[in-house]
Amino acid sequence: MTVYLDHAATTPLRPEVRDAWLQAHETVGNASSIHGAGQAARRVLEDARERLAAVLRAEPIEVVFTSGGTESIGLALQGLWRARSQGQGAVVLPDGEHHAVLDTVAWLASHESARIEPVGLDELGRIPVSSFAAAVETAGVALATAIVAGNESGTINDAPALAAAAAAARVPLHLDAVAALGRIPVTFAGWRADAPAGSGLVALSVSGHKLGAPVGTGALVVSRTVALEPLLHGGGQQRGLRAGTQDLAGAVALATAAELAEREREGESARLAELRDDFLSRLREVLPEALLLGDPRDRLPGTIQLLLPGAAGESLLFLLDQHGIAVSTGSACQAGVAEPSHVVLAMGRSETEARQVLRITLGRTTTGDDLDALLRALPVAYRRLVR
Repeated sequence: MTVYLDHAATTPLRPEVRDAWLQAHETVGNASSIHGAGQAARRVLEDARERLAAVLRAEPIEVVFTSGGTESIGLALQGLWRARSQGQGAVVLPDGEHHAVLDTVAWLASHESARIEPVGLDELGRIPVSSFAAAVETAGVALATAIVAGNESGTINDAPALAAAAAAARVPLHLDAVAALGRIPVTFAGWRADAPAGSGLVALSVSGHKLGAPVGTGALVVSRTVALEPLLHGGGQQRGLRAGTQDLAGAVALATAAELAEREREGESARLAELRDDFLSRLREVLPEALLLGDPRDRLPGTIQLLLPGAAGESLLFLLDQHGIAVSTGSACQAGVAEPSHVVLAMGRSETEARQVLRITLGRTTTGDDLDALLRALPVAYRRLVR
């Protein structure tokens, strides 16, 4: 039986979410139809929107359902750029963002003449607020983006301060909260504070399969005060920001998963942090060479990024997989691509070190026995590679 320790890539579908998802599939009718069946479907859909908005501390009208984090990020960044840039300007881009962000901004640079205004990370993987503030104050900045919590390092950024810096510079900001939701408090309204219309935090992306919802569910929160150019046209659904027949069952599943994750967040975070800290304490005794990357305190409770000197992460992953243990070397979106972690490089580590990392991520189904199994297997795998 597999010991699954890759919850940041995806986490198992929750039984309660599966049941709500399947029950919603019994609703007959297109939510855009005006007959009774259509309006009944719309009521179910809008109830899900209201429930998710309550978790995210947003207004229901601000919630746009999508197919997941990547689409949400693409809609936010491309939509903001096309609505605001007039074909010129810069995008403020911290170095440690998820590839869904990095690749979208790279596409804007190569296809739509966007200039990239980079922001380096500190040695703990954090976005320095002072550096971010200086970047958004640069002339010609069209928009900015930042990750709330590192999907590889687990380091938690100061989202309110980043949003305040963008607001002061009157720059619209997108926050990637995919790794953060369900693990730390996420509050769209709170982070927006008193930002001038169309500036500061205007968009926030989340994904369902990180919470126990089905793959293919997600949302983008879009402030009602911001102009956003849609990627899809034809139908005018969701304020015209995402055309197409809406996935009623997916919306219900996402709302259910988000509610459950938020309800359990404090207790589950404490449980995972205790498991994590106990594992790291025992790991130091049997494998003192292993180094924890990221902030040792202000980090996601279930994320462990280890630097294992002298051992290629891909090789360790393979050997652990032979022991029935599933971990990763970084973002699942880069699976199968043997390249150094850009996040580790951004922390100031060498390319060699950036190839010697493992990401171990805990979730709702993780037990102490799972980490005991890893603790038995990891030193053996490491000694096999480093003699």
